[in-house]
Amino acid sequence: MALRHWIFALSLTLPAGAARAAPPEVDALLVLAVDSSSSVDRAEFALQMEGLAAAFRDTEVHAAIASGPKRAVAIALMEWSDPSWQRVGVPWRVVRSAGDALKLAEEIDTTPRLIDGGGTALGNALSVAVRMIQSAPFKTERKIIDISGDGAQNLGRSLAPVRAAALKAGITLNGLAIVNEEPDLEDYYRTALVGGPESFVLRAADYADFTQAIRQKLIRELLVPIAKAPQRALSVAALASFAPAERRTR
Repeated sequence: MALRHWIFALSLTLPAGAARAAPPEVDALLVLAVDSSSSVDRAEFALQMEGLAAAFRDTEVHAAIASGPKRAVAIALMEWSDPSWQRVGVPWRVVRSAGDALKLAEEIDTTPRLIDGGGTALGNALSVAVRMIQSAPFKTERKIIDISGDGAQNLGRSLAPVRAAALKAGITLNGLAIVNEEPDLEDYYRTALVGGPESFVLRAADYADFTQAIRQKLIRELLVPIAKAPQRALSVAALASFAPAERRTR
């Protein structure tokens, strides 16, 4: 009995929430939602994944990741096509260093295609991406969903109400329109998909153009403006801790 009373008394002295650690803070959550529908053949899918992996090996992308006060972002990758076909290829990964970014690049490089075929259910894909953001075990004010694809919605859940719910939740929706099959896709993404703080659409002429486009997109999404990150010092010294260890020791 005395032991029970002692444990109860001890619990009263603990700060609220001590039993559950606070979620780690990051500068941004980013879901990369990659089109894996029938219009994307194996070579085109490979180009998407190779482009993403190359982007995370890029030093300017590393600098963008390091630009916020937390010097960290959390990233997940999802494939999508039909209404019930959404698969997480890379679950949430926190990137705090160039080494983390290179590991993520390697993971993307070796992730197999999980969906092969199906239609273009943008509304369903966005709904799943929103749930991923809302259930992520991190704390941040910047929440971003990055959808890349080569076609407008042609089946599945209506896109408009899902988009509205995402915007109400404070999530920024960006698009990368690959226009080799639908030349007006950029305009469709701009009017029907993107929205939220600092949202934008980038255009890739084809899948071969995807690598450069996704690099530009990640830099633009992850770079925190100086006005929003007063602690940041954009100098070689400020980024030294983000550089690979072998570079820091030279």
